[in-house]
Amino acid sequence: MSPSTLTQLLREKSTEIGFDLFGVISASRSETIDIYKAWLHKGYAGTMDYLERHSELKEDPRNLLPETMSLVALGFNYNTGEPPANNRDPSRGNISRYAWGDDYHDIIRYKLKALENYLCNELSAGKHTRSFVDSGPVLEREIAQRAGIGWFGKHSNLINVEKGSWFFLSELLVDVQLQADTPFTRVDCGSCTSCIEACPTEAIIADRTLDARLCISYLTIEHKGAIPVELRPKMDNLIFGCDICQDVCPWNKDAPESSEPGLKPRPENDAPELTELMKLNQTAFSQRFRGSPVKRTKRQGLLRNVAVALGNWGHKDAIPALSLGLHDTEPLVRSHSAWALGRIDDVWARTELEEAKKTENNPEVLQEIEEALSN
Repeated sequence: MSPSTLTQLLREKSTEIGFDLFGVISASRSETIDIYKAWLHKGYAGTMDYLERHSELKEDPRNLLPETMSLVALGFNYNTGEPPANNRDPSRGNISRYAWGDDYHDIIRYKLKALENYLCNELSAGKHTRSFVDSGPVLEREIAQRAGIGWFGKHSNLINVEKGSWFFLSELLVDVQLQADTPFTRVDCGSCTSCIEACPTEAIIADRTLDARLCISYLTIEHKGAIPVELRPKMDNLIFGCDICQDVCPWNKDAPESSEPGLKPRPENDAPELTELMKLNQTAFSQRFRGSPVKRTKRQGLLRNVAVALGNWGHKDAIPALSLGLHDTEPLVRSHSAWALGRIDDVWARTELEEAKKTENNPEVLQEIEEALSN
């Protein structure tokens, strides 16, 4: 079977399985690895140490699968429509749209396995394959750009002319020769700077460069420690991820909606009440977010984010929930609850802080309490 015929069959099968974008490149050394390493060297990855550990593997896909001859780049649409109107209510949490439904890793891995099975078993055209969805040491945006799928937007997300930027990227490494696509060479952002201007933390520091340490998605998900005090007021009610730079992107104005039922919003992720989330113990958290991307942040991370959002709300009705957080088993939750209570101009909030100060023995939490009382 010729490379062109095999590629066309794979393209058709990927569409049948549910992928929205498809492209192919030949195996070769990365063209952007030096830019990536420079980004790491500047510290823009924050506490994501695994990116540094995996950087050598990313130099060439054959480091992962020596038999690799071609790479298939795939895009999967996750645009599930407009967010609920009440997600702007400061008493409710705002969750990034990709996490409204089931975990996309599970959904896409299933589809990738189906594509691998088609190639190796039905077409008998491959013996060695590896696939990744947002999890392997590959420079997925570069692969997608070289495969003709789109270009790097100024917000650093990949943009497709027809689909916008609401899509997940995944890759399939194969040991057969496929027909490579023409790289996407245009950059169609023009003079638009909407994403740069809209970012509340100024995380987009230069054209197509993101400082993860300032990014709300990083702060609410990947970062496991305390959120810098100066960034907390800029996070509003964002408790898991952030879509602002994509919401304002003109290329997403008419982006098609996903037909994947697994991505449809779960009722509990539809602008949840912040005060209710603060009541979640470990069992309740695990049950509520089973099979959801939200579980990645773990209970202490989510409640940390919820405490910040409650502090940004600044309403006295948040005091009972924050008082609960002030006595949580996790110091991270207690410290951010203390900060949040310090944002509420009410005697009750101050009383709760004074009482907690008497029994708290964690130095970081005590410092947050002291600073909250000084406010």
